[in-house]
Amino acid sequence: MIPSRSAVAAGLVALLLVGSLGAAGVTAAASSAAATDAGAALSPPEDDTERNVSEEAYVEPAPEEGDLYYEASDGNWVSYVNPRDEYRSPYLGDGSGKIGVTLLNEAGEPIVGETVPNTTVTIPTGETTSWHSQADPLTVQLPLTDHYERPLDADQFGTTDDLPQGDGYMDSHTIELHGFSEDATVEYGEAQVEGEHADKIEVVGYIQQAHDTWETDIDPLEAAEPYEEAGGGWTYRPNASHGQVIVVLQLDSDVTGADDKTNTSEPAGESNGNASDDGNESDDGNDTGDGTGATDETESEAANESSDDDSNDEMPGFGVPAVVVAGIVATLVALRRTD
Repeated sequence: MIPSRSAVAAGLVALLLVGSLGAAGVTAAASSAAATDAGAALSPPEDDTERNVSEEAYVEPAPEEGDLYYEASDGNWVSYVNPRDEYRSPYLGDGSGKIGVTLLNEAGEPIVGETVPNTTVTIPTGETTSWHSQADPLTVQLPLTDHYERPLDADQFGTTDDLPQGDGYMDSHTIELHGFSEDATVEYGEAQVEGEHADKIEVVGYIQQAHDTWETDIDPLEAAEPYEEAGGGWTYRPNASHGQVIVVLQLDSDVTGADDKTNTSEPAGESNGNASDDGNESDDGNDTGDGTGATDETESEAANESSDDDSNDEMPGFGVPAVVVAGIVATLVALRRTD
């Protein structure tokens, strides 16, 4: 049986309505995707900053329990095996101490001095420590990796939840002394830097802590004091028979040509994007540029592109349903005239 014109018209109307709904769905999906992309574009870029340094940090994890150079811990302190750890003979008491240096690059990170070879740091320690084979004075040769079995032997700075002391990375080169009487005095003089690259190393200061467990939750650059203020030594006390001093050294950026500022690689178009998001500079009509070197012509082209994008975005959202409805009306009119 041949369908009537009314049935055909009804079928066409249904078909066009389905097409309209489909177009509207596509438009909605496209709008949603565009919104998602816009949201992603507004997300802050990943941090890709880099430090300007002449020598990269020397990363050496602290030994863990069971490792060759792990010694002991009582929950308040951690001790690591140090080849420069010596005991006085005759042993006079429980007085102990540590004297050493930490060498930092321009960004404040521990290094071993590979960029300053043939350079020596000397710290006078006096007759009290003369029994120690590497004291009176303490002499530290750079780079540490060329002269010592354990270039870095102490984790003097930083914190971590996993350790009672330090951040889990070695940062200092020291000698350790045991066997002082509990009323002995340990003295040290000002550090002297000599050699081929002595001018590149700055003596930032001294960190002295005596009569207690070494506190690592400090920034060595901020905690370092001038020699006179640090004290130049300490006298042991009963039941508080430990003392340490670390000389803080740092590569001088004025001499090495590096600094501790960061290099930030700004994503392309970020400045212009910020300016257009603000919208105030272009709306007030007073500014002729955004300070980034863009010309009026460039800004005008960007404005036109933005306008074109807006008009294109609006058409799928309203234009397609309108065209479909118009088609339905035209079909109905044509069929009525035929009847």
